[in-house]
Amino acid sequence: MHDEPLAFLITWTVHGSFLQGDSRWWKPKGKRSQSPQPLLEHWHRDRLKHEIVWLTESHQTIVESEIMRLCNFRGWQLWISNARKNHVHIVVTASERSGNQVRDQLKANCTRALRESDLQFVGRPVWTRERGGDVKFLNSEDSLERAVNYAGEGQDRMDRGK
Repeated sequence: MHDEPLAFLITWTVHGSFLQGDSRWWKPKGKRSQSPQPLLEHWHRDRLKHEIVWLTESHQTIVESEIMRLCNFRGWQLWISNARKNHVHIVVTASERSGNQVRDQLKANCTRALRESDLQFVGRPVWTRERGGDVKFLNSEDSLERAVNYAGEGQDRMDRGK
């Protein structure tokens, strides 16, 4: 029996763009999705220490290029990457690595690339720190295909942070 997943669907968000209580539903660590709680969302928004910096098309290109560069360097199979203004989706196969390791390496390299290209990212968080981002295990060809479609054209159909 093969214990490694076929691939990972990795998602992380831009700092401050998806807060607890969010009107799009939200998920506390280790719990199920919660209904919107506007007062909680406003409470968190009022306590942000840094303004939200949305990813421009140029930033999105930098993030996607860095993801491709790291995957090529590590020998990982990149199925798709899709950087949006408020979040990033990646579907990747990375043998002998945990999904969290892959996510953390990708985020760190994307952070470095953004900070080197745009000073507004220096000295501040770029990504949401809560939970670090989601990692879903894809264990079948069907789940891999659905994840690639979701990360790509599915985001366009849902108009998720173009």
